[in-house]
Amino acid sequence: MLADQDRIFTNIYGWESAGLTAAKKRGDWAGTAKLMKKGHDAVIEEVKSSGLRGRGGAGFPTGLKWSFMPKEVKDRPHYLVVNADESEPGTCKDRDILRHEPHKLIEGCLLAGFAMRANAGYIYIRGEFVNEAMALQKAIDEAYAAGLLGKNAAKSGWDFDLYVHRGAGAYICGEETALLESLEGRKGQPRLKPPFPAGVGLYGCPTTVNNVETIAVVPTIMRRGGAWFAGLGREGNTGSKLFCISGHVNNPCNVEEEMGIPLRELIEKHAGGVRGGWDNLLAVIPGGSSTPLMPKSVCDDMLMDFDSLKNAGTGLGTAGIIVMDKSTDIIQAIARISYFYKHESCGQCTPCREGTGWMYRMMDRLVRGDADVSEIDVLHDVTKQVEGHTICALGDAAAWPIQGLIKHFRPEIEDRIAARKAAAVAE
Repeated sequence: MLADQDRIFTNIYGWESAGLTAAKKRGDWAGTAKLMKKGHDAVIEEVKSSGLRGRGGAGFPTGLKWSFMPKEVKDRPHYLVVNADESEPGTCKDRDILRHEPHKLIEGCLLAGFAMRANAGYIYIRGEFVNEAMALQKAIDEAYAAGLLGKNAAKSGWDFDLYVHRGAGAYICGEETALLESLEGRKGQPRLKPPFPAGVGLYGCPTTVNNVETIAVVPTIMRRGGAWFAGLGREGNTGSKLFCISGHVNNPCNVEEEMGIPLRELIEKHAGGVRGGWDNLLAVIPGGSSTPLMPKSVCDDMLMDFDSLKNAGTGLGTAGIIVMDKSTDIIQAIARISYFYKHESCGQCTPCREGTGWMYRMMDRLVRGDADVSEIDVLHDVTKQVEGHTICALGDAAAWPIQGLIKHFRPEIEDRIAARKAAAVAE
């Protein structure tokens, strides 16, 4: 359980102003220049020692990712790009940071940009986030007016400019290379890797793309020290994390908690418990709609961190926890998710372009029971042909929810098929 003094996001609910004066009272922008005086590599080493892993879904070590950037700026400038294209169903944490804690993100951009020797940063924000984009731009304007951005940012001797770029609401632009394509003015389609963005990124220059939450926690880590952050959570899964709890709970909420907190404690302590009590739980999607669901039997003792969930055959992802009680038509729920991924596929890779449509149509039939039992195995086989065979992870994201359904709720699918056949015979 996270102690109050260890909370990073103290205004996540917007009880106080998001403005610069209030942000400074909460500790933002305190001694920023002093932190930067330690040097580029010292910032990276501090983030490495904290054990911070990317909060956008993949969980890649942040300090290690930063260290891939060239150590010298030669003929090409370096760029920092922040992924604020929060489009994963069940996930709404970055939105609240942009809305209520924008100065944490802006200060984090300055520190991260300095660490990777970038003089410019771009925040790519989801098109539907109209109010959030306005709040962010207002905070950036405040930072410029106070001398915290621009020439000699925060009196650090480092020049840093920050720009907000609004996307057009495409889920695929949450993939880092598709985001870069969109930022450059082209259709948001993922690039083949290698080359990786650290070598050839935005405008062909060395670039690092990080999630909003990842960048926003950096100033606090720098002030309190990497060892403090590493002391929270579990080994390899350190620090605190914003969890989004939605679905069939009494009090849906966003909450910052320690990594590795038991799922049941998280739901009962912060979300008022499952509607109708814990025994009424059917399943939980633990990390946004792309992660495989877990039935109640797995949820009982599950710890919420990257490695525990990976070992259980699912993932922490964005920590978008979707709770489903026994009133849920679980087959219909996964079919709806399948439709989402079919709709959001960019169409570049054949397995994803054709496979997502095929999987959705098959799921639509299973909802009605209009199939043969043998087709369940055919559907599973198709998910395996899509998974891992595409340029980006959208193919995986479309396949995993269906794999989770078949793994844990196959009897329900078979019962539905049998019921339809029995009804047809009775007619």
